Amino acid sequence: MMVLKRIGTAIITLFLVSVFSFLAFSVIRGDPASLILGTTAAPEQVTALREEMGLNRNIPARYFEWLGNFLAGNPGDSLRFRGESISALITERLPVSCTLALLSLVFMVLIAVPVSLFSVRRENGLADRAVTVCTAVGISIPNFFLGVLFIWIFGISLRLFTAGMYVDYRTHFAGFIGYLVFPALAIAIPNAAILIKFLRSSLFKEQRSDYVRTARSKGASAPQALRRHALRNALIPSTTVMGMIIAEIFSGSIVIEQVFAIPGIGRLLITAITSRDYPLIQTLVMYIAFIVIIANTLVDIAIQIIDPRIRLGKDGQR
Repeated sequence: MMVLKRIGTAIITLFLVSVFSFLAFSVIRGDPASLILGTTAAPEQVTALREEMGLNRNIPARYFEWLGNFLAGNPGDSLRFRGESISALITERLPVSCTLALLSLVFMVLIAVPVSLFSVRRENGLADRAVTVCTAVGISIPNFFLGVLFIWIFGISLRLFTAGMYVDYRTHFAGFIGYLVFPALAIAIPNAAILIKFLRSSLFKEQRSDYVRTARSKGASAPQALRRHALRNALIPSTTVMGMIIAEIFSGSIVIEQVFAIPGIGRLLITAITSRDYPLIQTLVMYIAFIVIIANTLVDIAIQIIDPRIRLGKDGQR
C-alpha cells in the first residue's frame, strides 16, 4: 500500500510539472517558427510554418497533443539540431550521464563510509579533527573548481588523461571509463563531504546506544559493533541526504560536463538553453523532474526497509 501511495504521488507530481513547464515555455517570448527559418524568412513562410507546427492552436490542445506524443516516446524534434528527434538526442547522451553519475555515486560511498567509520573510532583525536577540517573544506569547494584543478594536475602536469579529448563509449569503453574517472571524482568529493558530515554525526550518536553497549558486552569489538549494528541505524537519517545527492547527480552534472567537454545530458541542456530550443528544454526539464521524484520515492521506500519501525504505528500495529 505504501509503495502504491508513493507511485501515485510521483505520477501526480510529474503531471503538474509537465503542465507548469508547458505553460511557462508557451508564454515565453520567442517564436519557434522564426527560430527555425531565421531572420531572413518572409512573414508568409513563418505563418505557414506556424500553421504546420500547430502553433496557432490554443494552449490546452497543444499541451494534450504534446503529452500524448511524450508518453508515446516522441516529444518532437529539436529546433537547434534540425532534422533530429529529441528522443534520439537524449538516448544518445543518456548512457554518458548515467555512467558518470554511477561512477560518482560509487566514489562517494567508497569515500564517505570508511572515512566516517575511521573518524568515529578516533573520536576527539587528531585524525577525527583532521576529518572535520577536510569535510568542511570539501563542502566549501565547488565541483567545477575541483574539475579545473584535476585538469591542471592530472591532465596537464601528470598527463594521465587529455583534457577535452572525450572517448566515446561505443568505440573504446575502457578509455571512456578512464576519461570519466576524474570528472566523477570532482562530483563525488564535495558530495562525499556532505555525506560524511551527516553519517559521522549519526554514528557518534548510535555508538552510545544501549544496543551497541550490549553488543560490546557480548564480545564484539568496537569496529564490529560500529559496522554490524550502529552503521545500519546511522544510515537512516543519512539516506535522505543521499537521496537528494543522487537526484542532483543523476539529473545532470551540468558544470562538470562543460568543464571536461563531456557530451551528456547536462551539456545538452546548456546547448538547448543558449539556442532557445524550447521543445528540447521542456523534455529535459521533465527528465530532471522524473529523476528527482523517482530518487525521493526510492529513498522513502528504502528508509522504511532499513527501519521497519517507521511502518508501525505508536501502538506497534501496522
